[in-house]
Amino acid sequence: MKLNCLKILFIVICTLSGNLFFNNNPAVASDSGEKYPLLLRVDDIGMNHATNTALKALAETGIPLSASVMFTCAWYEEAVEILEENPHIAVGVHLTLNSEWKYYKWGPVLGPEAVPTLVNKEGHFYPSTTEFLEQEYNLDEVRRELEAQINRAINTGLDIDYIDFHMRTAVATPELEQIVFDLAEEYDLRMSMYMDEAYKTLFDTPIDEKKSDFLDHIQNNLIVDKVNLVVIHAAFSHPEMEVLIDLNNPVMNTEDGRPLTATHRQQELDVLLSTEVQALLKSGKFQLVNYRM
Repeated sequence: MKLNCLKILFIVICTLSGNLFFNNNPAVASDSGEKYPLLLRVDDIGMNHATNTALKALAETGIPLSASVMFTCAWYEEAVEILEENPHIAVGVHLTLNSEWKYYKWGPVLGPEAVPTLVNKEGHFYPSTTEFLEQEYNLDEVRRELEAQINRAINTGLDIDYIDFHMRTAVATPELEQIVFDLAEEYDLRMSMYMDEAYKTLFDTPIDEKKSDFLDHIQNNLIVDKVNLVVIHAAFSHPEMEVLIDLNNPVMNTEDGRPLTATHRQQELDVLLSTEVQALLKSGKFQLVNYRM
């Protein structure tokens, strides 16, 4: 299968070829010695202005990134403009079948009338994977909607490098997963988390532990013969973020229901932008890669 060939080729090149792709990258030193392939994927881009401006701030550091864009959301066009100005960032489609906030909602690219089994009575995606799976969803509607998201991304003119999966709903069953496999092959796209990456996220790490957790991971827990994927959810703590109440994850709210999402995402942004982390990323210890590479 084409995907397996891509996966094998990517891993072999990253493991055995050293600086083949990276010798012109200022974030990677040219000295000899083991370097750990590190891939930073920034999720939920296009969700709102706060996530987009966070991406812009990260882009200005010059390090290779992979940005997963939610093309179902109203702010994706601003994200496209930022990505057009920063071609060193690999672009992914964050395939979306959920809308997880209490008041901020979105629905399918095709519109609720075209894919009625994927939406609730208001025409929005269901908040959780569990709730989605409990519906009598139509697999053909799933395929058409996910393909529409990919086509919307392609039609922006951006080079689309990969796909991944918001809340992993799009790959939650073997039947759904097969739809994504088929679309990835049809559109010649890599699949994040299906390329034998070692995986780490800071999503539910306690706010005051995110920096130490990230530093400990990249200094002590990376694997030299794998691409080490770290998924980041970054945003500025703007008013639009401060009111978002997560309907799924209790870590994102206080015990009395006040939202903590903005604080979590601002902290992840601060970790990556910190002088200490930026110096470490550019120290030459790592092969900083993205899904385009």
